[in-house]
Amino acid sequence: MGQPSPARNNVERDDWWRSAAIYQVYVRSFADGDGDGTGDLAGVRARLPYLNELGVDALWFNPWYLSPMVDGGYDVTDYRVIDPAFGTVAEAEKLIAEARALGIRTIVDVVPNHVSDQHAWFRAALAAGPGSPERDLFHFRPGRGENGELPPNDWPSQFAPTASTWTRVPDGEWYLHLFAPQQPDLNWAHPAVRQEHEEVLRFWFDRGVAGVRIDSAALLAKDPELPDFVEGTDPHPFIDRDELHQIYRSWRAIADEYGGVFVGEVWLPDSERFARYLRSDELHTAFNLAFLSAPWEPARLRKVIDETLAEHAPVGAPATWVLCNHDITRTVTRYGRADSGFDFGAKEFGTPSDLAVGTRRARAAALLTLALPGSVYVYQGEELGLYEAEIPLDRIQDPMHFRSEGRDPGRDGCRVPLPWRAEAPHAGFGTDAAAEPWLPLPDDWASYSADLQGQDPESMLALYREALRLRRTSPGFGDGALRWLPSPPEVLAFERPDGLVCLVNLGAEAADLPAHGELLLSSAPLTPDGRLETDTAVWLRV
Repeated sequence: MGQPSPARNNVERDDWWRSAAIYQVYVRSFADGDGDGTGDLAGVRARLPYLNELGVDALWFNPWYLSPMVDGGYDVTDYRVIDPAFGTVAEAEKLIAEARALGIRTIVDVVPNHVSDQHAWFRAALAAGPGSPERDLFHFRPGRGENGELPPNDWPSQFAPTASTWTRVPDGEWYLHLFAPQQPDLNWAHPAVRQEHEEVLRFWFDRGVAGVRIDSAALLAKDPELPDFVEGTDPHPFIDRDELHQIYRSWRAIADEYGGVFVGEVWLPDSERFARYLRSDELHTAFNLAFLSAPWEPARLRKVIDETLAEHAPVGAPATWVLCNHDITRTVTRYGRADSGFDFGAKEFGTPSDLAVGTRRARAAALLTLALPGSVYVYQGEELGLYEAEIPLDRIQDPMHFRSEGRDPGRDGCRVPLPWRAEAPHAGFGTDAAAEPWLPLPDDWASYSADLQGQDPESMLALYREALRLRRTSPGFGDGALRWLPSPPEVLAFERPDGLVCLVNLGAEAADLPAHGELLLSSAPLTPDGRLETDTAVWLRV
């Protein structure tokens, strides 16, 4: 399977997570090892040499647990069982150990806000009836109106603002679900809910995982009165409530026993409130989602970088940087659009994109992101320069599409299976030519395949491999200081420790480079007279 990079073995420090490059694996679409059209753990194990050569420090896996897959595995039936479509717990243990032998750690995903409606607890709650202890584990309430025909409150859905967050059961009561009806919210005021999740954390730490990503980390606690939602209410009835911090302090004590780390999915506009989750006895890191949604504009990007570093500084936590994930329109497509930012509410079919422009910007953005202080996440396929696929209407599976009444194309376009071999059926995603992948690959996907790009020194894959190699072996990268350098408004220019300089030209004209001793890497060729082309980034040593 190959040997670990000696440089990566230097990241054996307890604080490895402060500077790590972490690769996000959406298992269902990564690689199909058993030939049934669905990605699985066997496929990931077979591709560990690829991930080792890419040069990442850790793998973050989206939920791989038993699930009806109504919401891509974020509707969990049992945390102690791997979904049979992916493999077994024993195989997960092998994967964790084999990756660790290469110097690559594993981060698993936990979804504490809700479970699947097929979870044993929820099935028992439905069977037990109103007023039962089983229903106390969730948020069951009688309805309003003369006959209880109206939902208990008017909370907006996280999938679609106009969708209901309540579903009525045959006995007349309603249950809360901030997401899909098949994802009932847990009652985090109940001690059994807390105990169960603490045991789940121990279960996976005992199996060798290095960390846990916490889905929708700011949504768990609810106002016990479940009042109607009023914009601007403080505290919010179900987002960022103070009770959450007691939960995460108890989790942190468990992580500290194992030397594990947490990364929270925290969407909050208030930087002071955001930083509270990163205090020394709570979460280690949190996703930087403002950077991910920022448009390709120099002033906006610089503002987001400054604000991100400023909100992390008071608690001494490292920033995290990410361009794309399993929920977000792929970078190549997004950066090729007239509006290059990201907003869930603005997604719609038929939005045009210039993929050549988007690819050039995505290459520059990769160098920008990898040069910023802290850790970085790379979503699978970004290193291949994949674009957002258009899924035929009869193949769309994402509930966001259906909850939007068909306006939103959903998130399946960034979840299409990866192309591995250009000459193989379905671009080499699986081992059986007769097995149709769970989502269709675009007709030209083979031209993006990993085997072709691995032979092309100018490919996106080659750029990522070299950038990650430099980030791992050269001084100045990862956690540490950043100082902005004087530059024209359309150029981002900053210096890291040891004379490392990153410049990104977002203007229409070529830009001058500062005096330097070495050009480490450029996202595109310089002009014949040595200037930085538009939509190009460069790493220098001065």
